[in-house]
Amino acid sequence: MKTFGLLMLSATLWLSACSPNNVEDAKNWEKYFTQHKLEGCFMLFDNGQGTFKVYNIDRAKERFIPASTFKIFNSLVGLQTGVISDTNMVIKWDSVKRWNDDWNKDLTMAQAFRLSSVGYYQEVARRVGKDTMQRWLDSVQYGNHRISKVDSFWLDNSLQISPDEELGFVKQLYFNQLPFQQRVQELVSAVMVQETTPKYKLAYKTGWGIVGPKNIIWIAGWIEENKHPCFFVLNFETEDKNLDVRKVRMEILRNILTEEGFFKGEK
Repeated sequence: MKTFGLLMLSATLWLSACSPNNVEDAKNWEKYFTQHKLEGCFMLFDNGQGTFKVYNIDRAKERFIPASTFKIFNSLVGLQTGVISDTNMVIKWDSVKRWNDDWNKDLTMAQAFRLSSVGYYQEVARRVGKDTMQRWLDSVQYGNHRISKVDSFWLDNSLQISPDEELGFVKQLYFNQLPFQQRVQELVSAVMVQETTPKYKLAYKTGWGIVGPKNIIWIAGWIEENKHPCFFVLNFETEDKNLDVRKVRMEILRNILTEEGFFKGEK
């Protein structure tokens, strides 16, 4: 397992300027997880100040199934290789009826990204091909780089990535520092933006993977105020089949960011 990026200097994907002196253990965020009996972590990196706040450092260095957060990487590779021409490119529905009716139709890349369409991105991965995908995973040093079947490796727990690696990845994407064309990174960054107001811009990708009895939940992205980005990663797991995961993950994200003074346009 990769050494935890927060606690040492790194020349790889992770953030090279961090040190133990600027990492704060945010135990006060624990309440948002215990409220729902969740095992999880939250990371917040203030780019302007160069400081971290982290709840549950031990979990933040563990690797987990990336699930739909991998659509960020899959989009980058698809656009870079020309498999996806732009965010308006349509891939026709394969006529396989899936549980989410919104997926069961022709979709553009932008629509598929926001709807988190499994079928669209499985087809992208098939068109990219296993060897090409592997080369990009190795080049970016994405998680454990592991591929099984080309159209399911991010869903079957072959590929794994840690929250700290996810945070480093979205930070590099924001600053166009990944080994993809600038246009490609800008297109993917733009499609990640979910909320734009006069006070803030909120960009993220969610993920929901299943490993045995566990649901592994993600949100990775950034919030920007006054052109000042702060990067975050939420990760937690639950075996509670009755938990409203979509509601809870957004509730935790917004509660922590609100507690830290965001959404006011004052950062």
